[in-house]
Amino acid sequence: MDDATLQFYRRNAEAYAGWAKAPSTRLIGFLKLLPPGGAILELGCGAGNHAAVMLAEGFVLRATDGSPEMAEVAARRIKHPVEAMLFDELEDREAYDGVWASACLLHVPRDELADIIGRIHRALKPGGVFYASYKIGHGDGRDSIGRYYNYPAADWLAATYAASGAWTQVSSDTSEIKSFDEAPATMLHIVVRKGG
Repeated sequence: MDDATLQFYRRNAEAYAGWAKAPSTRLIGFLKLLPPGGAILELGCGAGNHAAVMLAEGFVLRATDGSPEMAEVAARRIKHPVEAMLFDELEDREAYDGVWASACLLHVPRDELADIIGRIHRALKPGGVFYASYKIGHGDGRDSIGRYYNYPAADWLAATYAASGAWTQVSSDTSEIKSFDEAPATMLHIVVRKGG
């Protein structure tokens, strides 16, 4: 992960956790695609808002975040362990029914994203479901507070997924948001199922 971006979340863990919005409405739809009580890996859990829902719904959750400070805030909030783990430290194989990565893989440098998605592919059980969201754009860059974004176009992202493993698309849609730095952005939400 980009070091300046990681340091932002390490320095601003409490402030970001206080800002973090209610859980995504897409989470319930994602959970319905999984077997009851299934195993979920959450990447970039942030303040733990999504993790709290997964736990309440009876799923077995491995919650992670790249920032140790953010992981500590989330663990305190949800009263459940949250590991400090960078995306490239994921080594599991066929361990999860679902991987939830809300607004976190958008910070992965473009030339590293296919490898990270490949790691997610390996970590999923056959037929496992993977959700991720990205800020749409046409080339990487930084926001007004220095965070790196890969800002993918939909076709570039589709090619990157294809290069990382065999996937079947379940759904894809967009939404408009206001970021932590108050800037508007269009989010692309992608749900795929592991195949091959």
